[in-house]
Amino acid sequence: MERNGIPMSNNQSMDFNILEEQTEKTDGIKWYTAFQKKRTVLLVLFPITLFILRIVQNNPKIAEFVFARGIYKWISQGISLISGIFPFSLMELQIIIVPIAVLFLVIRFLGKVFTQIRNKREQAGYTFTLGIVNAACVMGIVLFSYVMLGGVNYYRYSFAAYSGLEVKESTVDELYNLCLELADKAAGIREQLHLTEGAEDDDGILRITNTDWNEVSGKMEEAFQKLSKDYPVLGGDYPSLKPVFFSNFMSRMEITGIFWPFTMEANVNIAAPNYSIPATMGHELAHLRGFMREDEANFIGYLVCKESDNLEFQYSGIMLALTYAGNQLYKQDPVLFESVREHYSPQMVADIRDEYYYWKQFEDTTISTVSTTMNDNYLKANNQSDGVKSYGRMVDLLLAEYRKNQEYIY
Repeated sequence: MERNGIPMSNNQSMDFNILEEQTEKTDGIKWYTAFQKKRTVLLVLFPITLFILRIVQNNPKIAEFVFARGIYKWISQGISLISGIFPFSLMELQIIIVPIAVLFLVIRFLGKVFTQIRNKREQAGYTFTLGIVNAACVMGIVLFSYVMLGGVNYYRYSFAAYSGLEVKESTVDELYNLCLELADKAAGIREQLHLTEGAEDDDGILRITNTDWNEVSGKMEEAFQKLSKDYPVLGGDYPSLKPVFFSNFMSRMEITGIFWPFTMEANVNIAAPNYSIPATMGHELAHLRGFMREDEANFIGYLVCKESDNLEFQYSGIMLALTYAGNQLYKQDPVLFESVREHYSPQMVADIRDEYYYWKQFEDTTISTVSTTMNDNYLKANNQSDGVKSYGRMVDLLLAEYRKNQEYIY
């Protein structure tokens, strides 16, 4: 047998006929058959996710006891235990590898579709549809995972429900007295650190004396265990507090820390001014424990640092509180704020000035603007309608704590 003048054996002829039949079968496949793949069952994750969100939005009790203190509590500790084995941030690996992998797959996908279109093969419609279905399945998995591993917690009970603190309107005098108390405490601790050998750099700026970040993380976990005796809801084993290798890039984005639900890691920017780092650690670990609201995470970060036996932690937490309370006092009465500033020690002023100029260099850059916009939209999409402004609500909790402490005194 010959084909186009070329001799062919019977076996070759049979092979060619089979290949030709398979090609015709493939060319004739319809685009809608892509939906017959078993993987399309994953598309049901979209309505399931929306249903869960609708339920918890209207039922905080379900968000609290079924998810935050139930499903999430066990899953988060399990994932954290695994990710905690690695001394580096798995989040960073994902952020680097995933976009590269996605770009590669998209280019390969588009190349395959265009090749099929150029060859006038009907399979192009099927390939394109299947690619969209695959992408939708992946998005469904990611969205469902995010909601189960953190998103639901935005609708849980407020931490104030466990703190025994009564949040209400406060007078400017109360705010002023709170700031005075915080300033005096910070000055006293900073003086002790000033007298500690090696606690400051050559410019007199406070630095973390222990540069072993894993050990620092361990001390923060110990502080949380201590705090959980008063607040059991903050208990749990979360050994995945991670220093970020690309911390300088995080600074350019004006980010001090990131809670990454997919690996249950609390990632911390260690390039930031040292005295602020422990409070950031406390903040991110509060997210890891299921308290997603930024104002509450700040307050928990302050609490855990204050209750720590480590002076550097105590100073960091109190300075965080003083910063937020002081900013509110300045808006209400600049004169009273200036009188509080007179209580700042020279060492405190040096630390504040160092932090100011550090972050000043990253203001209004393209990277920081995009980052801030994304963060603002993320917060608004997760039950924090004021966006980044919600950080100021921490002061209400500080004032409630101040009033409660005053009641004990009197």
